[in-house]
Amino acid sequence: MYAVATPHEALPAPARRPARDLIDAVVENMRQNLEPLKYSTLAPSRYVVYVHASEYARLEGIVGIVHQQTIRALNEELAALNHASRLRRYAEKVLRRAPSMIENAAPDWHVEFLADPDGDLKPGDVLVDSELLLPASPELGVGARTRRITTVHIGARVTTREAVVAQRSVQQPPPIPAGSAVSGAVLARITYEDDSGPHIYEVVKASVSVGRGGVAYPVDIRIASSADVSREHARIRRDPETGRFFLIDLSSLGTTLDGRPVPRGYDDADGSKRENGAETPLPDRARIGLAETVFLDFQVVR
Repeated sequence: MYAVATPHEALPAPARRPARDLIDAVVENMRQNLEPLKYSTLAPSRYVVYVHASEYARLEGIVGIVHQQTIRALNEELAALNHASRLRRYAEKVLRRAPSMIENAAPDWHVEFLADPDGDLKPGDVLVDSELLLPASPELGVGARTRRITTVHIGARVTTREAVVAQRSVQQPPPIPAGSAVSGAVLARITYEDDSGPHIYEVVKASVSVGRGGVAYPVDIRIASSADVSREHARIRRDPETGRFFLIDLSSLGTTLDGRPVPRGYDDADGSKRENGAETPLPDRARIGLAETVFLDFQVVR
């Protein structure tokens, strides 16, 4: 038996968020991606906000105004965070220490509002992605590090995902598309077959991410597969000092190495996903399984 809506029955309206919720989501994301230094604290300067296509169409005519008010809200939040209490100002005066100010990591804010191109978000969902370039640590042999904080607002629930991609202080060749000619040194080769056919990927940099990809998951090897393979399923990292490769599992349904599960490379607590540093050494030849759905044949090139 089917229920038929009569003219007197109101159909449920799709979820909608007022534009101010987008502004609040950016400000909240900024607070989560602060990086304390010795004399100041850095706030990320770049934010990308994704909403459902229907939400973007509804707001498209006022995106310019929302953009202006988001920048105003970020400036006001910085001012509020920098407004020291009377007790704190007294303590800093006694200790003769300059107050630690929170500042934009770049001269200007860069905020962009986009429609979700992958169809992952539902009407009313808001995804905010920010990137903060962390200072290099030459004494540790660590060069540029980028921390990405992604917050997804679904109803009243907020999920946070944090990832830090670090590069050693050595120059690496730029990434190349899979299957194209390689002019630089090839470090390893990955062959696999997914729903779109067979592929070969030449590894020419120190960190390669693998997964289905998406608006908040820019991956190097984009797998055409079912949702069993996570958006960012795994990462392969090369230590340039030793030349050894390591496998990091970032998935929901697991990653295997030659048929054996590898430890999960992140902790999930209170809606936040943070990498925990767990990684598994890769032999020169290996078979990597993504949720036992797609398999990558990995081989070091000597």
